[in-house]
Amino acid sequence: MLRNALSRLRTAHRTRLPAEHSGGPVRLALPASMSASLGCDAVGVPARHGFRLMSHLPRTGCVFADADRWWWIVPAGSDLDLDWPGQVTYARDAAVPVGRPRLIHTPEGLTPYTPPIPLFLMVCQVTGVTPRWAAAGTPSAVPAP
Repeated sequence: MLRNALSRLRTAHRTRLPAEHSGGPVRLALPASMSASLGCDAVGVPARHGFRLMSHLPRTGCVFADADRWWWIVPAGSDLDLDWPGQVTYARDAAVPVGRPRLIHTPEGLTPYTPPIPLFLMVCQVTGVTPRWAAAGTPSAVPAP
């Protein structure tokens, strides 16, 4: 009996859940049929905005969701020169900070990306932040008056 209990403990220790199940970052896994030649980052918005964003974007790539956030896959570096609103979480390499998001939307084409500029503009609109373009063409988000 003691031998069986020790065996179960050793097995449980060896098969411990990966970091994503214990609260560490989770890298969002794209469908195998998708080509991510530009690398992948993810833009997370509060779940309450998810359906509205999805219905208003002209083209939507892969979208993942959990109870708290919806995550849009964008090309790597989509945070350069963009000041995403404070309610947004930007995850480099699509390594989201917590939870276990599941894939809820796959585009028909071969690319997993949502175009970042239309996503940025829509996120600003639904979060009540006015995007402002700097003189050099660099966008920055400012709270709406």
